[in-house]
Amino acid sequence: MAGDLTLDANLRFKGPVYTEQFLLDSTAARTIYRGQPMMIDADVDTGHVVQFVDAVTVANGDVCVGIACEGHSVVIASAETQVINVYTWPTIVGFKMAAVNTFTNEDLGKKMYMTGSGTLSLTASPNPFMGYVYSVEDGYCYVKLTTPQICAG
Repeated sequence: MAGDLTLDANLRFKGPVYTEQFLLDSTAARTIYRGQPMMIDADVDTGHVVQFVDAVTVANGDVCVGIACEGHSVVIASAETQVINVYTWPTIVGFKMAAVNTFTNEDLGKKMYMTGSGTLSLTASPNPFMGYVYSVEDGYCYVKLTTPQICAG
């Protein structure tokens, strides 16, 4: 899947960084990368987070909780006591842009979604809403997170 991370993302930050801890779901084996969107997928588990990948359709009632601060692996059926640190509101995260997701100052203030775990997009459905474009500079698109929040689907 071209839009999904296969290694930790190169992130930058503006201002203070805010994090929260969330319990991880273990109904499937998971490899989570730094920079990957994290969500509560109501179809999987309503109390534990999973990583977003482009094969997931965000539905009404899912909760986008933020961006993974760290890489993490989960073994299937392990105790659901493992936690992951997630960047949350009002952190401003800079995502390195690639040819497929280039933004400009004309995009400032627009809603930002992720179409894969590593691809930014201005397209809503069926993607998780992350926040608003804050600035674009030095090959990075900075997004002011508004997470955690319930997704409209």
